[in-house]
Amino acid sequence: MQTTNPNSTFGKLYLIPSTLGDSPPLEVLPISIKRAIENIDHYIAENEKTARKFIKAVSANKSQPELHFETLNKFTDPSELPNYLSPCLQGLDVGLLSEAGCPAIADPGANVVRIAHDKKIQVVPLVGPSSILLAMMASGMNGQNFAFNGYLPIDNSERRSVIKKFERRSKETGQSQIFIETPYRNDKLLTELLKVLQPHTQLCVAANISLQTETIYTKSIGDWRKVTIDLHKRPTIFIIQA
Repeated sequence: MQTTNPNSTFGKLYLIPSTLGDSPPLEVLPISIKRAIENIDHYIAENEKTARKFIKAVSANKSQPELHFETLNKFTDPSELPNYLSPCLQGLDVGLLSEAGCPAIADPGANVVRIAHDKKIQVVPLVGPSSILLAMMASGMNGQNFAFNGYLPIDNSERRSVIKKFERRSKETGQSQIFIETPYRNDKLLTELLKVLQPHTQLCVAANISLQTETIYTKSIGDWRKVTIDLHKRPTIFIIQA
């Protein structure tokens, strides 16, 4: 029978979370992140410049010239991804480094992780901040049954239709519905939510999570219509429960 254990002669793929903003890394990240970074020279990252800045902030004595980076973003050719794990096949560890939060959760990286499994390379997820889970924790909504839906459609009519669908789903199942928007369109989305959703539906707005400017509020749509909040260019998680 073939074993399902990763090949012990291979290096491992470490999934390395980063901060959700400009907080000092070791204020919000466990020491295991620092240990991993100090032992890894090969990285897969969305942006090499910001990845180097993060690594330096975590481990100031890490030798930057010895670091090797592969870029993973929307322009990356999928056929190149297997090559990104070549160091693992040579016995070296590789770090998949998120631009913000946790790798492969509302973030590039899932395809690399899948390839690692196919190649029997051990995948090691490290603990770090997930804005989705932190918002869910602080929302007061159903943490036993929730769904992350990513970005809503840009088209106005499609977006309204999807918002109503989420509200119906939540009412029928009790499931909390989580979604996000590009930060510069947050205010527009909030205005749309206040127009489309029923007054009794609960809405959590969680902005700048883990930063000093963090704001997390849960109110009914009826109460939200009585207040104003500025979400422009502030990374925000939206959660509704009917």
